[in-house]
Amino acid sequence: MDIKQVGDKLVELCKQGKHLEAIDAIYDKNIVSVEAMSGGPDMPAEMHGIDAIRGKNEWWLANHEVHSGDAKGPYVNGDRFAVDFNFDITPKVGPMEGKRHTMQEVALYTVKDGKIVREEFFY
Repeated sequence: MDIKQVGDKLVELCKQGKHLEAIDAIYDKNIVSVEAMSGGPDMPAEMHGIDAIRGKNEWWLANHEVHSGDAKGPYVNGDRFAVDFNFDITPKVGPMEGKRHTMQEVALYTVKDGKIVREEFFY
């Protein structure tokens, strides 16, 4: 798959709420994920490896009620693409527990050999 095809596949799966399927299908086993801020010692800002990234996503899905979500893009530039995500969520834990709100983030993905090798989130 080329960069655009990888991006299209990610956006398609995310629009269907299939985030974990996207990880299994198009993420490299040595993926690096960089969040804008750390979630504490159990959830560092930078994580490495497919198992860590899958675990991070499983945690997020288990700890948020997702009322709706949307993904726009991909916006391709060289070996990278960006996706604009919008979610309507209610956190189940933390300081925002029980408070419904919208969340917007932009993710920048780097692709090598048809797989996502790096993701960076901006929010």
